[in-house]
Amino acid sequence: MTTSPDRPWLAHYPAGVPAEVEVPDEDVHAGLRDAAARWPEHVALDFFGKATTYAELDAAVDRAASALLELGVRPGDRVSLVLPNCTAHVVAFYATLRVGAVAVEHNPTHTAEQLGDQMVTTGSTVALVWTVALDAVLGVRHRTDVAHVVAVDMAQDLPLAKRLALRLPVARARRLRAAMQATVPAGTPRWETLTRAAAPLPADHPRPAASDTALLLFTGGTTGTPKAAELTHRNLVANSTQGIAWAGFAPGAEVVYGALPFFHAFGLTLCLTLTARIGATLVIFPTFDVDAVVDAQRRRPATFVPGVATMFDRLATAAEQQPPRADGTPFFSTARISIGGAMPISPTTAARWESATGGLLIEGYGMTETSPISIGNPCSAERRPGTLGLPFPSTEIRIVPQGAAGTDDEVAPDETGVRRGELLVRGPQVFAGYWENPEETAQVLTSDGWIRTGDVVTMSPEGVVTLVDRVKEMIVTNGFKVFPSQVEDVLRAFPGVREAAVVGLPDQRSGEHVAAALVVDGGTLPTLEAIRAHCEAVLARYALPREIVIVPELPRSQIGKVLRRVLRDDLMARAN
Repeated sequence: MTTSPDRPWLAHYPAGVPAEVEVPDEDVHAGLRDAAARWPEHVALDFFGKATTYAELDAAVDRAASALLELGVRPGDRVSLVLPNCTAHVVAFYATLRVGAVAVEHNPTHTAEQLGDQMVTTGSTVALVWTVALDAVLGVRHRTDVAHVVAVDMAQDLPLAKRLALRLPVARARRLRAAMQATVPAGTPRWETLTRAAAPLPADHPRPAASDTALLLFTGGTTGTPKAAELTHRNLVANSTQGIAWAGFAPGAEVVYGALPFFHAFGLTLCLTLTARIGATLVIFPTFDVDAVVDAQRRRPATFVPGVATMFDRLATAAEQQPPRADGTPFFSTARISIGGAMPISPTTAARWESATGGLLIEGYGMTETSPISIGNPCSAERRPGTLGLPFPSTEIRIVPQGAAGTDDEVAPDETGVRRGELLVRGPQVFAGYWENPEETAQVLTSDGWIRTGDVVTMSPEGVVTLVDRVKEMIVTNGFKVFPSQVEDVLRAFPGVREAAVVGLPDQRSGEHVAAALVVDGGTLPTLEAIRAHCEAVLARYALPREIVIVPELPRSQIGKVLRRVLRDDLMARAN
């Protein structure tokens, strides 16, 4: 680490937060194993009221690990998890890591084409797939190395009464059943059957090393081309350790709401790996649903809520409609700390949520390649809404000129002491590189461990970092990343579309929404409905254009490059 004068932020750390953290030299599963030893009867998971203790979770992971071995999974093999948030997802994730394999997280709502491409990229040999996504995976299995596709029925994780209710011959039950489960083709093995029949994993089964790859998460990174970020056990353990030191969690006493998707770096670290290391109860939501969160708050009140801006806005509205708790405090007053990421948190949103809870809403910054968090606001009254905050313990940052070839040429402060430029980060949470993609890795990761984030920031003399702009032009909608070039490729395949450019426009509900400018040939103009239907066959729903504009030509630079920033300004001007 650099000397203290180069880290002015240390003077503004809350009391008790160390400058450095000691990262345990162990695998990710060790955190769960230790929690089961310390708090065996403590509730580890709550899924719609179905409680699983740490002892039960640890035993379930052992059986699931044995089931994976029976399927031929060996250390270093990739296991694809195509699953929503549920108890089975937690078990499958930890079981994969326990046998020394690599977990590959996929968005279960992705198209068959996207899932197939990702499995080809990672060379996955086993896929554990939500029944609703089975048809998509089975349809592309022939072009992958997947030897076994196993069906996972999320409904099996429900309490018995709720499982039985799904069978009722009424419209509501049919809708819930269709949303949670689908028919499993004959001959497809079932996860619950395999794990129930498996013997516990022998205690002396070899454990992976901290330096081994634990996880592959897909991201466009700073260049916009989808690829798999390779995170080691040490990366994940480090970021959990940093987060625990930053927030001052109470071991064995926290209740964490897991509404963020586990296949996303933000949700995976804060909901899967960090919770086990502090013996917290994780309340699992398959998707973010305000009514489900309100019900859970009545049943098992939250102390820590990770989320994105739109979630906190909607929950604040719900909180205003709820009566106070029995002790007279606000409905969500048990939520001592909430952390927002993936998209900016406005001061208005922060103020609404903090008024509804009496707790703190802390904004942080990260990226998949940093496991994901590298900067956060202090978990104290010193937080500064609208800024990213201060670098995490054991984390270095540099501010360099945009497009600088080297990493040592730091930007000089202006007359007020503020530095502005591209943010570089180094620390134990920085990833190992992109899976089997040395060319892309070399573009963002230096030989001495610095990652180029592609984001332009300012840093105050006190070390407070504020996001200014993105060098990369990705769109963040509801916390999900959309890469314009991918959407544009699909749009250009629509009949009559000659050119297409995609940008993100400000949206109060989602942060940004996808807008497309099209140059078309003569004839009938395409409608938004037709464009969305065309794109839906290839793209995830969050990547679908929310508006289209027909233009005579796209703004271009002197060398012919489409100027997305100019286009964005033009579209915003049209809307005003």
